[in-house]
Amino acid sequence: MILAVGRLARSPENDLVRLYVERATAAGRALALGPVEVIEVESRKSGKAAEAEVLRPHFKDSHVLVCDEHGQARTSRVFAQEMAGLRDEGTRRLVLVIGGADGLDPALMADAQGRLAFGPQTWPHALVRAMLAEQVYRAVTILAGSPYHRD
Repeated sequence: MILAVGRLARSPENDLVRLYVERATAAGRALALGPVEVIEVESRKSGKAAEAEVLRPHFKDSHVLVCDEHGQARTSRVFAQEMAGLRDEGTRRLVLVIGGADGLDPALMADAQGRLAFGPQTWPHALVRAMLAEQVYRAVTILAGSPYHRD
C-alpha cells in the first residue's frame, strides 16, 4: 500500500500512479503480492503531528517504510528482494508512506521499520508518488522474472 498525505488532482502524475498500481496489482497476483492500493489522507489540522495522527491507523499489522531523503537508497533489485523477504516471512501488508510538504513527524518515523530514499534531492510530492508506484511495479516484475527491468 502507498499511503500519502494529501490528494493528487487530475494530472499526468496521478495517471502514472494509477497505471503502475494497476500493473503491479495484475503482475503481483501470481506472486502473492498485492493488491497494491493508494490511500490518501488529509488532516483537519496542519503540522506533522496532526498528519501522523491520520497516518498511524493504517500502520496496524503492517511493515512500514517511510520515504525520507535521509533514508537508505536501495537498488530496484534490493527493494524487490526486501518485498519478497517480507512476504516470505509472513508479512501480510507493506505500507510505504509519503509525508506532507513538511515531511513526516519524527516520532512516526521512529516507529517505522525502515526509511526509503530516492536520493538526497528533494522531489515534488506528485513525482514521488509516481516514482514509488513505478518501483513497486518494477520490484514485482523483477520477482516475476519479467524483462521489464534491465541491469
